[in-house]
Amino acid sequence: MVAAVYFWKQTPFIRLLLPLIIGIILQWYCQLPTVLWSILIAFSLILQTVFSLFSFFRRYRLAWLAGLGVILLFISIGALLTWFHDIRHDKKWLGNYYAGNDAIIVSLDEPLVEKAKSLKANASVHYVVSKDMAQKVSGKIIVYFKKDSISPAIGYGSGIILKKPLQEIKNSGNPGEFDYKRFCLFQDITHQVYLKPGEYAVIDTGDKKDLNGFLYSIRDKVLDILRTGIKGDKESGLAEALLIGYKDDLDKTLVQSYSNTGVVHIIAISGMHLALIYWLINLLLNPLGKWKRVKWIKPVLAISILWSFSLLTGASASVLRAAVMFTFIILAESFSGKSNIYNTLAASAFCLLCYNPYWLWDVGFQLSYAAVLSIVIFQGPVYNLFYFKNKLLDQAWKMNAVTFAAQILTTPLSIYHFHQFPVYFFLTNFIAVPLSSIIVLGEILLCAVSFIPSLAMIVGRALSWLIGLMNSYVERIESLPGFLWDGLQINILQAIMLFVLIIGISSWLLGKIKRGLLLALASLLGFVTLRSLSFIDAKRQQKLIVYNVPQRQAIDFIDSRNCLFFGDADLQADEFTRNFHLKPSRVLNRVAPVITMNDFVANGNYAIFGNRKILMIDTTIIFCAQSEKMLIDLLIISKNPKLYFSSLTNTFNIRQVVFDGAVPFWKLTYWKKDCDSLHIPYHDVSEKGAFVMPLN
Repeated sequence: MVAAVYFWKQTPFIRLLLPLIIGIILQWYCQLPTVLWSILIAFSLILQTVFSLFSFFRRYRLAWLAGLGVILLFISIGALLTWFHDIRHDKKWLGNYYAGNDAIIVSLDEPLVEKAKSLKANASVHYVVSKDMAQKVSGKIIVYFKKDSISPAIGYGSGIILKKPLQEIKNSGNPGEFDYKRFCLFQDITHQVYLKPGEYAVIDTGDKKDLNGFLYSIRDKVLDILRTGIKGDKESGLAEALLIGYKDDLDKTLVQSYSNTGVVHIIAISGMHLALIYWLINLLLNPLGKWKRVKWIKPVLAISILWSFSLLTGASASVLRAAVMFTFIILAESFSGKSNIYNTLAASAFCLLCYNPYWLWDVGFQLSYAAVLSIVIFQGPVYNLFYFKNKLLDQAWKMNAVTFAAQILTTPLSIYHFHQFPVYFFLTNFIAVPLSSIIVLGEILLCAVSFIPSLAMIVGRALSWLIGLMNSYVERIESLPGFLWDGLQINILQAIMLFVLIIGISSWLLGKIKRGLLLALASLLGFVTLRSLSFIDAKRQQKLIVYNVPQRQAIDFIDSRNCLFFGDADLQADEFTRNFHLKPSRVLNRVAPVITMNDFVANGNYAIFGNRKILMIDTTIIFCAQSEKMLIDLLIISKNPKLYFSSLTNTFNIRQVVFDGAVPFWKLTYWKKDCDSLHIPYHDVSEKGAFVMPLN
């Protein structure tokens, strides 16, 4: 108890961080009025003022009251930060002024990125032009340019005027999918547009002499050095991601291999990379620390280099978290003070969430903090489990102990977000982590000697070989039987219970706290109960899902834990598209694909499933009028068949129509009008998201 009180006093930022997080979550999910939070802030300040007027003895007895005031204050601050960071609450937000026929003036915020069929860039909107009047606005959009038709003068900072209607960013609406709309909104992006030649005009080539332009120019130089020195598309793509976080050239199958084997974290610029940079800085600047007169230069240079590297890599949440944390550590060391690592972590998280509260939902942010915290807590106990006299074996075990420790608190998050657990993560990390560290240092060396072609060539070849070795090792681990537990599904409450289970067991084993065991058993019971109920529900389910997959037909007939797919064969063969659109739904519903299903009877385009009569039309079919109309519970129309609803209604009595993602937009307009005139309910998946019909 005394230790807990001491820890609580030594970590003031934890006491501030927790209510800040509560306020952020409350505001995002409840969208409460700012007046409420303003009143709470005023109440908290009044409470603190009145409390300060009390006598010392009374303040001691009513300390909880002061604590309550601080909690309410920072809950309100977190909520207000969340409200003000929502671009939709900005009076100048483009959505408040833009109409579909208005012109807009934008500037590109980044260099163009090449996609499969287009060139993409984020852009800031500056003006909405309507009736010869320009209204200054704020907000961002995603601009796609048609490939091979864009002027080479367009790049970072280019000013463009366009009049093509913007499309609001929407989710596809498929069950279990990634919330792309929220992801974009957290970056102030709410609309997108696809531009062809003649649909825009360049009004400014852009002033690239600002800080971002300078950083992009450095990044381009680094990319040019890496692409020249490191041979092989897979090797150079991975090298770019490892050093500066540039992921546009990464091979998708290689990324999947790294993800499946539990080492995808080394691709993302994170604390590990900044730790290497920090170690290298200390090594190079160590002589400065020996002279008192210039001792101050070392922390200034170290912090400057760390932040320059962070900005160069794109300033992601994980990089900024590490940069803030190392900044705190450097400052603490400079002032000869000892910092509490838990307080340092909480302070860095507090600063980052004040800067951008939406980073709370960033998966990299969550995993980064979970990994560092897990290493701090568990690395020592895990390392002490085994003792090796041999120094080489001892160092090898120390590295593995770090890997095991990091996995403890990141496992619930990994399962919740990615629905998988890499079984052989320790084998992959054992080689990949130290090897990737050597590669990063080698890439820094390559950039340093790039002006000496012969030496750069030698370093480049060595790096190409090392990266190829790491890639082949990861791919071999992936080929081992049972390398991955896939399709794991837990909800947020189950994830919390896993964390409580870990905390309970840890406090029991490490802190000798008996209540920890009771807490762990209670959370385990709750987890097993919730998971069992979810499996019972999955066993009883029977439903039909028409997915929203652009230009594809995709239908799942779900019965119990099985699903029967009906749709385009090439969608089944396209692993990336299948994993993006279909897999999240199948994981959510706990189903696996089967070839046949007992409760599904099909005859051509006609099917009976769960006592429902379903007609699927994707080609032109002529139906004869019937004296007695056949009842159709669901009509699914796909692609571009030639049909008329007036003819269909002479043959069928249709209860519901669904238009899937493969239906051309121009035909939807006519068919929707027909449905409205015939009073037939319809569902357009491209507009409303996937159609889900429960059958029990």
